[in-house]
Amino acid sequence: MLPPKPPARSGRVSLWRYMRLFRQDILSAQPAHLYRAWMAEFRTPFFRSYLCNQPDLVDLVLKERPDDFPKSDRIREGLAPLLGNSVFVTNGETWKRQRRIIDPAFEGGRLRDVFPAMLEAGQAAVARLASTADGAPQEIEAQASHAAADVIFRTLFSIPIEHEVAAQVFDKFREHQRAQPVLNLGAFMPLPNWFPRFHKRRARQTAADIRALITRLTAERMARITDGTAPDDLATKIMTTADPQTGQTFDTEEMVDQVAIFFLAGHETSASALAWALYLLALYPDWQERVAKEARQVMSDGAPEFSDIGKLRLTRDIFRETLRLYPPVPMMVREAACPERFRDREVPKGAQIVLSPWHQQRHERLWDNPDAFDPVRFQTENGREGLRCAYMPFSAGQRVCPGAGFAMIEGPLLLALLVRAYRFDTVTDRPAMPVAHLTVRGRDGIWLRVRPRT
Repeated sequence: MLPPKPPARSGRVSLWRYMRLFRQDILSAQPAHLYRAWMAEFRTPFFRSYLCNQPDLVDLVLKERPDDFPKSDRIREGLAPLLGNSVFVTNGETWKRQRRIIDPAFEGGRLRDVFPAMLEAGQAAVARLASTADGAPQEIEAQASHAAADVIFRTLFSIPIEHEVAAQVFDKFREHQRAQPVLNLGAFMPLPNWFPRFHKRRARQTAADIRALITRLTAERMARITDGTAPDDLATKIMTTADPQTGQTFDTEEMVDQVAIFFLAGHETSASALAWALYLLALYPDWQERVAKEARQVMSDGAPEFSDIGKLRLTRDIFRETLRLYPPVPMMVREAACPERFRDREVPKGAQIVLSPWHQQRHERLWDNPDAFDPVRFQTENGREGLRCAYMPFSAGQRVCPGAGFAMIEGPLLLALLVRAYRFDTVTDRPAMPVAHLTVRGRDGIWLRVRPRT
């Protein structure tokens, strides 16, 4: 039995049909041959798009010449109301300056410092699940979202999800997701700056509400930094770090942009990965029992230490395999800054270069049995080679997600804590099916039965 995978579309479709399919689900809008092709070209009346799966091409774009392939503005079109000029959408010197300020907050030593807050969020998730762990079907994505948001607020601002402002941000973000902000006219055709983008009113309003709440948190933190009472968390670290080249720090507006992407990237993607990991363990109960056993052995005395995370080797491989099968961000888009030649094809300046973790990490020419759930594959030569050349759930190169190390601690920790406390079983009449809008989620949610372990 293979894990769920969305059906690929069959045959060619018109641009307008593709737009409708894309709106419903990014993944099933794509043709099946992308799981075998090294490169594919997609033409529209407005631009050309090239999806690259060949490892050498992906390395060229992400690692060897990243400045020649900046982030595409087409991705920014749908996300601009919420993200402003965050590090996720900027390019060039602006992006480099932002990363010089942000990166020190996520260095190894800082991860050790925020681990207690991360652990508290995990323990709170275990306690919260107790009230619904009666064996009745429940939508586990909601629980995963709650837990991931709690991690973000505790590590970033030292407040739990129950905090008044944190709870409001969480609720407004769910509203913003339902407005499907990633799809916008500007993503499909070039528009001048003066042309209206026709963002949905609801998307504009929820984005404004979220930014207002984050502004409140940021202003309060700035005041505490000024009077010397600020906690030593990620927000304080980022807000007090000066760019080593210019000596400047983020102003309030810039910090709001960054917090918005921390919440989007750190909460939305982590929730997706955790929910799919729990679903896979429910689908394969033998693996679930092995994770529970490892968690009991490593965390036998109750609360784990930071050093214990490295001992959760099987749990880490389960989480890593989950990220391979269900990368939270399924596609990334770059733009060719100058004419290129890929695989004997002319790639014009301005062409969209699509890099798809979803397709490359399931590629039939790169992975053995690519659609199977096999956590021990990384102990094989094929699996190790795949990790080196065809695994990029956090992107790669200079634009690798700054929170990648954070996520690889958070994910296994939450998974181990939850599986140690509860047994997760599938709901036969509610199987999960992945779809992608902002991230890879369940089409109708991810439903599981949860019971306490004796």
